[in-house]
Amino acid sequence: PCDEGYIIKNGEKFKVVYVGKFSGDISHEVDKPGLMEGDEVSCEIDWERRYTYMRYHTACHLVSNLLFRRANAKITGNQIELDKARMDFSMEDYSPEKLHSYIEESNEIIKQDLPISIERMSRASVLEEPELARLAIGLPKNLQEFRIVKIGEIDKQVDGGTHVKSLKEIGEIEMTKTVNKGKENRRLYFILK
Repeated sequence: PCDEGYIIKNGEKFKVVYVGKFSGDISHEVDKPGLMEGDEVSCEIDWERRYTYMRYHTACHLVSNLLFRRANAKITGNQIELDKARMDFSMEDYSPEKLHSYIEESNEIIKQDLPISIERMSRASVLEEPELARLAIGLPKNLQEFRIVKIGEIDKQVDGGTHVKSLKEIGEIEMTKTVNKGKENRRLYFILK
């Protein structure tokens, strides 16, 4: 999800209503005319919205780490909203009880309040550690350097998203629903408390 907020020019606020990427360029659409290319502006993000997404994103990393370590499951899709998250993953032996145990284990790890850190790695280094790429689709082919997100010493993944600084900021993860989507295709819904 994109940030929302305001672009401010000479004290006048223009609400950002849409952000998209077109031909490789990022475009911010605002609620009214009045901005021109080259204008001197400042920006103000909706911090509450961003922080909520940061909490959910870091929670998804923590859960995906356990899914990968315990069940060798790779993430096949996800969706983060302001009030819930959905994770799709490949998993042979499906059971809601097993997924619930991973959520409980995630909550125990959150209590350890591990730090979140960022580092950079070359493509060659990442390829030497295939567990860094947890998405079923693999690594983007055009990048030669990758951003790595670490959760303490328990998880390290390729990622480009925003994260909290430590696990306690996530709060508690509550599993709300699981779905068996067919052969090895699973779905997990959760909220943060």
